[in-house]
Amino acid sequence: MGSVRKASAWLGLVEDNDERYYDDEYSEDVETGTNQPWVTDPRVQVVSEKAEDTGRRIATVTPDSFRDARGIGELFRDGVPVIVNLTAMDPADAKRVVDFAAGLTFGLRGSIERVATRVFLLTPAHTQVVNGEVAGRPADGFFNQS
Repeated sequence: MGSVRKASAWLGLVEDNDERYYDDEYSEDVETGTNQPWVTDPRVQVVSEKAEDTGRRIATVTPDSFRDARGIGELFRDGVPVIVNLTAMDPADAKRVVDFAAGLTFGLRGSIERVATRVFLLTPAHTQVVNGEVAGRPADGFFNQS
């Protein structure tokens, strides 16, 4: 579907018959009010329920369009650290997702950190990220053996 047709469908000017965005397995009788993250996309991975019980879980999301930003926001709002891998996205959409994530972390008092090229870690306010630096080693300068 072309971009003009997508825009027309979004505005309701033409019928949207692009079936790839609809989930046929959606059930109306899903329990609400549980602390389960909003996951309908197989690209969103959340660790096992044991980790969820102990509060130690991290989600990894590999979006391929800006439409997947909602899943990132839902997980982060529930207090789950999220690793966002934007390597599969085109640069314009990736910039939109990074802007969304920056606003999300600012609004919920979390932090965003670049882990690798086009890979970001979103951490909630109560989460501390420990880097691999050895304690007691000077941060600037080189190692002197004398």
